[in-house]
Amino acid sequence: MRETILDVRDLQVEFKSDRNIVKAVDRVGFELHRGETLGIVGESGSGKSVTSLAVMGLIQDPGRIAGGEIWFNPQEDGTPINLLDLPPEEMQLYRGGDIAMIFQEPMSSLNPVFTIGFQLIEAITRHQNISPQAAQQKVIESLQEVKLLPSDEKITQQYIDEGISAEDTRRLAQLVQQHKESILERYPHQLSGGQLQRVMIAMAISCNPMLLIADEPTTALDVTVQATIVELLRELQIRRNMAMIFISHDLGLIAEVADRVAVMYRGKIVESGAAREIFTDPQHPYTKGLVACRPTLDRHPQKLLTVADYMTVEETATGEVVINPKEPPKELEVTSAEIEQRRAELERKPTVLQVKDLTVGFPVKGIFGGTKRHFMAVDGVSFDVKQGETLGLVGESGCGKTTLGRTLLQLVKPMGGQVLFEGRNITDIKKKSLQQLRREMQIVFQNPFSSLNPRLKVGDIVMEPLVIHSVGKTKQKRRERAIYLLERVGLDAGAMNRYPHQFSGGQRQRVCIARSLALNPKFIICDESVSALDVSVQAQVLNLLKELQEEFNLTYIFISHDLSVVKFMSDRILVMNQGQIVERGVAEEIYRNPKKEYTRNLIASIPTGSPERMRQRLPKTLPQLKDELLGLVQGNSATVQNLIEAQKSKTPDESEEWILQKVIQDLIRDRN
Repeated sequence: MRETILDVRDLQVEFKSDRNIVKAVDRVGFELHRGETLGIVGESGSGKSVTSLAVMGLIQDPGRIAGGEIWFNPQEDGTPINLLDLPPEEMQLYRGGDIAMIFQEPMSSLNPVFTIGFQLIEAITRHQNISPQAAQQKVIESLQEVKLLPSDEKITQQYIDEGISAEDTRRLAQLVQQHKESILERYPHQLSGGQLQRVMIAMAISCNPMLLIADEPTTALDVTVQATIVELLRELQIRRNMAMIFISHDLGLIAEVADRVAVMYRGKIVESGAAREIFTDPQHPYTKGLVACRPTLDRHPQKLLTVADYMTVEETATGEVVINPKEPPKELEVTSAEIEQRRAELERKPTVLQVKDLTVGFPVKGIFGGTKRHFMAVDGVSFDVKQGETLGLVGESGCGKTTLGRTLLQLVKPMGGQVLFEGRNITDIKKKSLQQLRREMQIVFQNPFSSLNPRLKVGDIVMEPLVIHSVGKTKQKRRERAIYLLERVGLDAGAMNRYPHQFSGGQRQRVCIARSLALNPKFIICDESVSALDVSVQAQVLNLLKELQEEFNLTYIFISHDLSVVKFMSDRILVMNQGQIVERGVAEEIYRNPKKEYTRNLIASIPTGSPERMRQRLPKTLPQLKDELLGLVQGNSATVQNLIEAQKSKTPDESEEWILQKVIQDLIRDRN
């Protein structure tokens, strides 16, 4: 049996407010072994992040650790220490050293005024007694390990391909070093979300931690980038024999990452066990709800089940939470005949929106400040949308989907092409007419908190469009309209007098939806409107959007990077890549028979937590690894032997299984 590296016993964390004391973590306990991944899953507010912060010693006022023990054993066969007994100065030696953490939002974790090189070197010199030059070399090695930098061999080959002589070794060595050091001079804003997360992983592993805590490390990332980050963390864990705590609200993702899972609800662990058992045979009603509420690609339900369909929650006079399980309603599937019937009905309806050869470019400045060229964010896009239809727009970050959505509303001006709304070209519309058009066309943005004015009460936010467009004869009439809309999206009249910060993320998104409906629009763009929400809240919002579409005869363009969410919502799907539509068709057909490799990669990257995907994580035997490697080199035994020997010379202390896995991974990566 593997040795225990972390033993959390009866942990209690409280936050004191003016009115009461909130138990964020309530008698939580678990063990973690070397080389093992524990997944902690739950909704926002369940206590999973607070638990990890307690392990790191980062609980700050008004929070405090009210009880429990956290035993950490960094050395094999060593004596465990209770982290809660350590003075702050000593705890600081463990934090960032033996225990490292990757936070959810890398942009807020990195200082924007310092280069990434400075910040990575600082993290190493803080915990290791080495020179800045040695620390810089260690940083470069870490960035290569997380695949943000290519290997020296690949960089060398790039310069040889560009015309540098292979015999000029001194010149090549200088260029390679310059190439590696150049990335250290970049600032956080100059890197993408996936690149920033790799920087955070490099920082976390730079001091060779025994325990790595990954707190929602992929939540804000595309499914394809998410898949690469998860695979990277797996590879690093195997190579370094690290223990890992992986925190997420997505049980499908957790099932594919973790060996064991702990499900948290309102500060307590309500269920724990092997990942396969938790996902395929959940026992607690809360876990059942989490499994059911995520849309899947292989089914087409009329409505997503939510956690509330599996249980009711009561609070006793003493503040104890009582969970009562209940039988969920039968989940009704949309049949193929119903899909065909809806398609036929939509074809007979008038076209609301027509887009013809739309192009949007952003200027790229030259050396002397002038415009050298244009970066084409939207490149010759054409499509139409029928009345009452939901058109899904899917693609990775940077593919142009958000720019396209904003251009349709004339928030971004196009370079060419036409946008026809109800037959009228709106690309060259006058300002006054454009304001009138805003009544018909609305948008729900990705981040509800930044979409709402923090100084206005929710009632004023929902009434604001009515005031701007002079809708409603009196303030009372506008107030009645706002209350109706808030109640329609699942909030009550009491929300009118509260501020945005007093609501959860899902509630704030409901306020945004209510505001978008204030003027009775015909057409709404939902731009990543559920990507920042927990899966259970996401299911509620998706169900709500479908209900509102039927009630108000709305037409949607639904933008997302998650094809499973888009498929649930949409009648047709457009797949976008590098500013162009690369595939289009009926939602079910796009999933069943994707024609483009890009679409197939999007589908393959979506975490499903299926038994097949979980089996892929099981370690392969030596004969299986040898057969796989032999197949990759077309049965050439001599090539296999050469590759193994080359890897052994680089990593002589690694096991035979690890060396074979590394050779296979490198071959597959190089081919891709």
